Amino acid sequence: MRARYSAHAEANIDFIVRSHHPVTRSEIDQETTQRWAAESDWLGLEIRNVEDGQADDESGSVEFVARYRDGQGRRHEHFEIALFEKLDGEWYFRDAEMPKVTQFKRSGPKQGRNDPCACGSGKKYKKCCAV
Repeated sequence: MRARYSAHAEANIDFIVRSHHPVTRSEIDQETTQRWAAESDWLGLEIRNVEDGQADDESGSVEFVARYRDGQGRRHEHFEIALFEKLDGEWYFRDAEMPKVTQFKRSGPKQGRNDPCACGSGKKYKKCCAV
């Protein structure tokens, strides 16, 4: 995964294509991928979870966040679960999935705009922490 991230950061389209599984390699839009990689300012890779992918495994997955800035200077976070497969002793990127989103659930009642602020300032919430 780190090698593929580095290949994107260096706009090394040859490595990106070579490390793609032969069965899905034809699905890559090389021109668009090259342009996107070259026009982006890559800010970092965070590995969140790894499942399998050891020497004796035939497949594995890596959940990650890749951060980058596009050509207009906007920051982006690319969340993905990359699926890898071993073929003839070599690892290849096979496919990707979106990570599961966990829904936030409020444990207490919602703070009303006209309620006293929970921070203890004595002000209404809308005039204090809601600003």
